Amino acid sequence: MIAMLKGLIDDAGQGWAVIDVGGVGYMVFCSSRTLNRFVKGKMVQVLIETHVREDHIHLYGFYDVLERDWFKLLTTVQGVGAKVALGMLGVLSPEQLLSAVVTQDKALITQTPGVGSKIASRILSELKDKVGSIVMDSNLDAIKQNEIFTDEASKGVLTDAVSALVNLGYQPSQALTVISRAASKFDGDATVEDLIRGGLNELSPVINRQDA
Repeated sequence: MIAMLKGLIDDAGQGWAVIDVGGVGYMVFCSSRTLNRFVKGKMVQVLIETHVREDHIHLYGFYDVLERDWFKLLTTVQGVGAKVALGMLGVLSPEQLLSAVVTQDKALITQTPGVGSKIASRILSELKDKVGSIVMDSNLDAIKQNEIFTDEASKGVLTDAVSALVNLGYQPSQALTVISRAASKFDGDATVEDLIRGGLNELSPVINRQDA
């Protein structure tokens, strides 16, 4: 199973690129967001999801872990295949997708060509309880590098604190940022309440500047 490719961009078109790895060209299907980062003749490294079917083997490429994880998450939804998922990732950033799921914003989801009201509703319904883990996985790197809150129990504390701020009306990205900052000030033994309080303290200067 191919998990990653590193090579030269040999050719590219709408929705695909050919990556030359040691003289072997691999056709990789990508979102427009990932393709826009490619330059013909330049070296790239892409994460790969390999889909094996009776009639084909397709490689789907992603510039970063977050996009790959959203692709995997989206394709768990009934009616959302790889083509639709890549289309969504080309139109909406992972942060916009997160915001849409958290706020149940159907209009944002239907901006993707081919995604109608029915599929959008299904995406929002099926993913609303699944986005917590993908969000925290993608935003814990800095904390883990400092060996803070690396175990599963502490990860749950972080997720709960972020969810609490989102429920208070803050944007997901904003909540993740301030909770991460608050977490970095502890030695790994903070409670959810500690992180919420710390996050709100981080937000206070921002709120005061906006009111000034």
